[in-house]
Amino acid sequence: VLSCLKEASSPMSHALVLFLFSSPGIPYKQLTVGVPKEIFQNERRVALSPAGVQALIKQGFNVVVESGAGEPSKFPDEQYTQAGATIKDLKDVLASDVVVKVRAPVFNPTVGVHEVEMMKDAATLISFIYPAQNPELMDMLSQKKATVLAMDQVPRVTIAQGYDALSSMANIAGYKSVVLAANSFGRFFTGQITAAGKVPPAKVLIIGGGVAGLAAAGTARAMGAIVRGFDTRAAALEQFKSLGAEPLEVDIKESGEGQGGYAKEMSKEFIEAEMKLFAKQCQDVDIVISTALIPGRRAPILITKPMVESMKDGSVVVDLAAEAGGNIETTVPGELSVHKGVTHIGYTDLPSRLPTQSSTLYSNNITKLVRAISPDKDNFYLDVKDVFDYGTMDHVVRGSIVMQNGKNLFPAPQPNNVPVAAPPKPKSVQELEAEKTAQISPFRATLTTAGAYTGGVATLLGLGLSAPNAAFTQMVTTFGLAGIVGYHTVWGVTPALHSPLMSVTNAISGLTAVGGLSLMGGGYLPGTTAETLAVLAAFISSVNIAGGFLVTQKMLDMFKRPTDPPEHNYLYLLPGGVFVGGYAAALQSGYNIEQMMYLGSGLCCVGALAGLSNQTTARLGNALGMMGVAGGIAATLGALKPNPELLAQMSAAMAVGGTAGLAIAKKIQITDLPQLVAAFHSLVGLAAVLTCVAEYMIEYPHFATDPAANLTKIVAYLGTYIGGITFSGSLVAYGKLQGVLNSAPLMLPGRHALNASLMAGSVGGMIPYMLDPSYTTGLTCLGSVSALSAVMGVTLTAAIGGADMPVVITVLNSYSGWALCAEGFLLNNNLLTIVGALIGSSGAILSYIMCVAMNRSLANVILGGYGTSSTGTGKPMEIVGTHTEVNVDQTVEMIKESQNVIIVPGEMSRGN
Repeated sequence: VLSCLKEASSPMSHALVLFLFSSPGIPYKQLTVGVPKEIFQNERRVALSPAGVQALIKQGFNVVVESGAGEPSKFPDEQYTQAGATIKDLKDVLASDVVVKVRAPVFNPTVGVHEVEMMKDAATLISFIYPAQNPELMDMLSQKKATVLAMDQVPRVTIAQGYDALSSMANIAGYKSVVLAANSFGRFFTGQITAAGKVPPAKVLIIGGGVAGLAAAGTARAMGAIVRGFDTRAAALEQFKSLGAEPLEVDIKESGEGQGGYAKEMSKEFIEAEMKLFAKQCQDVDIVISTALIPGRRAPILITKPMVESMKDGSVVVDLAAEAGGNIETTVPGELSVHKGVTHIGYTDLPSRLPTQSSTLYSNNITKLVRAISPDKDNFYLDVKDVFDYGTMDHVVRGSIVMQNGKNLFPAPQPNNVPVAAPPKPKSVQELEAEKTAQISPFRATLTTAGAYTGGVATLLGLGLSAPNAAFTQMVTTFGLAGIVGYHTVWGVTPALHSPLMSVTNAISGLTAVGGLSLMGGGYLPGTTAETLAVLAAFISSVNIAGGFLVTQKMLDMFKRPTDPPEHNYLYLLPGGVFVGGYAAALQSGYNIEQMMYLGSGLCCVGALAGLSNQTTARLGNALGMMGVAGGIAATLGALKPNPELLAQMSAAMAVGGTAGLAIAKKIQITDLPQLVAAFHSLVGLAAVLTCVAEYMIEYPHFATDPAANLTKIVAYLGTYIGGITFSGSLVAYGKLQGVLNSAPLMLPGRHALNASLMAGSVGGMIPYMLDPSYTTGLTCLGSVSALSAVMGVTLTAAIGGADMPVVITVLNSYSGWALCAEGFLLNNNLLTIVGALIGSSGAILSYIMCVAMNRSLANVILGGYGTSSTGTGKPMEIVGTHTEVNVDQTVEMIKESQNVIIVPGEMSRGN
């Protein structure tokens, strides 16, 4: 080409260069689109509305419309003129470069000539054609060297929904069928109870769940009728159900999915079963609307003459397949008739009976198709390919064009990459549980329930008999009641508030600081190892408290809109000041009301969880959580009455920790908030471990004389175990969410055996721990179980994929609650027991709720994926199906036509 440009000295060279650089096709401004008046009997539609004319003129076409073409559709010539069209006679219109029609060309008796003969040679025709049923018409068009776009052959794929005229007309036919049925039916569709008597609702059976059937179902339901729907395709039955209709099925399991959105022909056994179903339904329903069609075949007979005769007098049947022979044996195509008291509506022109709406939709289909198949801004050009992929624009073009320059291209070849039938949808956890429950006999179910209650009652009796003192019994009572409250608090939580709820419970679980404060000692500095561990526990708990509440606040701020009314959350300082300040005043006056403070703090924490269950009370919930924690810490300091030096040590530890927590939470990005909650969880676990070990060290000298020594040792051991799992598991969850660790499940060889060994080692460690009174043995066992539980937290959490980390975090949140409970029992502290049981039980329920929402098994999450085999090893899951690539204009059109838009954020949205 560059050589030609350099040496272009002759006219031939100039012509070659012009040919090489000119765009294919014909400029739009050189083409005329003709809209003739439809002459088919009773046809009232027109191919282009004035709005459609305006769209084509905007694209560059010239448009001529036959005088009176739009009158039956309520589009007078004046509207076409205002849209930019020219009004001409039939001869000039049919001589256009592009002719758009509704019905296929026919013989015109008025002028005595076939419409095809009046078309110019090499013209383009856009119309319903039905090439398989009209071979003679195809021959005539071939002799004219015509190019034909058949609106009935537009592939029924996602990208072509805007051009699918068959669906547009079927939608109108379904709506109109119900209107006509209601007009012929002698009663209301909706049921009524009036002073004059009770009117039962009409019962409507719709056969066929395509576009027409679903439109009929929606219209009949809107009019108040009882609607039943039948289809051989499972997806269509689901759509019936979504519209409020009762889906009807037969016992034989056979898929009716066919090509192009149609149902396929079923087996003999299936047909016999469905005929029995129809016979039974005809005796009960008032109206039958049938829409069943098989492409290129006569419509199947579904309602026989005996079935019709079994219907009640005054019933109505509407046969939308009448033009293809009809689904109802007694239908008279094209007519309204009565057989044995049953009115038959066999009209074949239902879309034409709603001409304005039909013409508008059909015009939209044509204009969108023209823009799509010839996307060039300046020239009209059809690029027809014989090799193309399913669901692409090449597929639409090749399927729609049944003739090009007189060459018959029908039928189109099969596209590549035709999607296979979708695999059966896996059953959800709820469905599997329901099936499992259904298999249990009533006797066994009742026996299981009775056994559970028997076990619970026996456990309470056993605890009462083995209680070392009255304080333990009181603590168990507090624990049980708090657990019940937590269980019932979060069942109605809004899904959008799952993360803020986890964050606020995590902040509240920072009350492990109370345990640290209770064990602190010395002066300005700790004097023993136990006191040092206590300082560390108080410090890291303070990080969690301050940072946790700020993270919750930042999460809630994401829900704020510019139009929301102003908030005055500072007013919550008033009840908080009264709560803490009032206690300080009472303490100075010599009153010891710590237990009431603990009760108030516990109730505030209950209010925090309840408040975070709803958007309108979420900020109040966060404020109540702060009040509860502040009151609990104040009451602890009041009960301890530390000397000034120790109080300074306590204040410094909590102030430094709180400042660090605020700095971390303030610096973090919004997208990193969920993983920060996981990181803060680890601090709660670590604080629980430190507190339990410190408590063992401090209480060890009293074990020989304390009757509750064994209980103290057991609780310290369990608290250390739970805290270790929470600490390491939360760090792994943070790493996966933050991207520091690979989010894929880590499937270690023999991981289940490894976890079982770690569990066995942890449980086995209690034997020497309880039997050997040695201080060294006790600390060694506590150190061992903390190490084993930390390793177990890693192996359990690492085996779960990053997508399930939100559930893992809620499980670990529940663990932190139980660790807090252990501290409460150790220190005989009602506040820690109340809050721990509250967080533990509510976290467990929230974990279950999230597992159900994500179709996960809670047991598998807790046990590190035990029992699952679909991840980690073997061949990765193959993604089946097709995707459709569209340009910006097509995307805009699809969004405009959509009723719902689902946005799926992922890696592609980050530009990767």
